[in-house]
Amino acid sequence: MPLLYVTDLSYPARGRRYCDEDIFLTSRLRAAGFELALCHPADAQALAPLGFDAVIVRNSGPVLHYQQAYDSFRAAALAAGTRVYNPLTGRGDVAGKEYLLDLTAAGHPVIPTVDDPARLSELPQVPVYAVKPKQGADSIGLTFTEDPQGPAGSVLIQPRIDFAYEVSFYFVDDAFQYALYAPDPARRWELVPYEPTSADLDFARAFVEWNTLAHGIQRVDACRAPSGELLLVELEDLNPYLSLDLVAPDVQDAFVAALTGSLHSFLGSTTP
Repeated sequence: MPLLYVTDLSYPARGRRYCDEDIFLTSRLRAAGFELALCHPADAQALAPLGFDAVIVRNSGPVLHYQQAYDSFRAAALAAGTRVYNPLTGRGDVAGKEYLLDLTAAGHPVIPTVDDPARLSELPQVPVYAVKPKQGADSIGLTFTEDPQGPAGSVLIQPRIDFAYEVSFYFVDDAFQYALYAPDPARRWELVPYEPTSADLDFARAFVEWNTLAHGIQRVDACRAPSGELLLVELEDLNPYLSLDLVAPDVQDAFVAALTGSLHSFLGSTTP
């Protein structure tokens, strides 16, 4: 089963080494019987038609660094019916940040979000707001201000929350794999294992179910608000970094087994 594995091995992620994770994952997938070719995201459109059973997008870095190439690849893949894992039908980050507005409007437990400074009254009144480009990623362009500004539709505006910590829940398809959290809010990527409660898992699973992906890797990022509740920060279904180096070997093995099973099921399904 030949797979085109999309990754940017040279992306300088802050506090993380994307390349190590993809070297690990590709070695394990190869051992599981998959034939793999690695490519940079800018080359995915040209290489995808060359006899691969599917394209698996992994640590390819923020799309805004190659937005035109990504948009072109996405359009070509959808037009050709190319199997892309994660599927391009996701409703989270794979489709942009609009879902944060949709979830806010629907009353889901998410950090309240608007995309127009004129709608600031719809948010809780706080001393400082977080403002970031709607096409941003990885905290690129994030600013904190008392007076949010920006063209309507191009920015995301949220109240700045003094949360206790951030926590991430990792899923393959609809199956929970593990959770990690950052005890120090100022050190987002200094993660340690987290033992979720049943309420925590119900929270995370609700967003996985909302996303309606039959196959794929998803990371549900949340923060613990001062009131004690979890609020969604991001539903990462495009190329979530997995921090596999921070979990125990048996957890890594279970994740690889789940991913292998998911890929076999995905490749055997009737829809891309």
